[in-house]
Amino acid sequence: MNNRTRTGGSAKLSFLAILAAALAAGLGLWLSQRTLAPDAATPRIEGLQGTLVYPQPRPVPAFALDGPDGAKVGSEQLAGRWNIVFVGFTHCPDICPTTLSTLGQATKPFADRAPAERPQVLFVSVDPERDSPETAAEYARFFGNDFLAATADHERLLPFTRSLGMVYMQTPVEGGDYTVDHSSSLAVIDPEGRLVAVMRPPLDPQKIAADLALLMQAGA
Repeated sequence: MNNRTRTGGSAKLSFLAILAAALAAGLGLWLSQRTLAPDAATPRIEGLQGTLVYPQPRPVPAFALDGPDGAKVGSEQLAGRWNIVFVGFTHCPDICPTTLSTLGQATKPFADRAPAERPQVLFVSVDPERDSPETAAEYARFFGNDFLAATADHERLLPFTRSLGMVYMQTPVEGGDYTVDHSSSLAVIDPEGRLVAVMRPPLDPQKIAADLALLMQAGA
């Protein structure tokens, strides 16, 4: 997949300046969350293999993103289930397809459970200029038939990603094109809509599945 496209010149540069300012605030939150998590991970739930549990669950502010066919993807769609959120973009050449493939494998052990008892994967495209909700959904479902997908304008994407401790930024490349730099970690949201843990690379499907089972059993 090609990760470059043409941009809109000065308008794009102006947007990038605004995004850079927002990124600075988001980065501070992201770093603070990463600093807090490691010390509390092992004592709370024994046996986790790379998942860091936050000392205190963090309520995710209400959000409303755009799903395919005019549907909305927001807090209501995540309520009552364990959720794994990953942000990326469909033109991503490596990290995104690899991560979504890993999540497809990691969720297979839960396939025989009732829908409400299966972890739900939400892929959020942070490249709305190129990814429509339909494009994002088609991409995500290639890796998992029941994967949710959404996108939105940056005014909604930025606060949502920051609330999960994630960051992203459009980065210009040669020839007036751009790529998107973004967090490669996974956010784990519990059935009460709280951010409870983060899964960081390297990501292994067996370890993710085992950690999810432990989190769900403990009701982290």
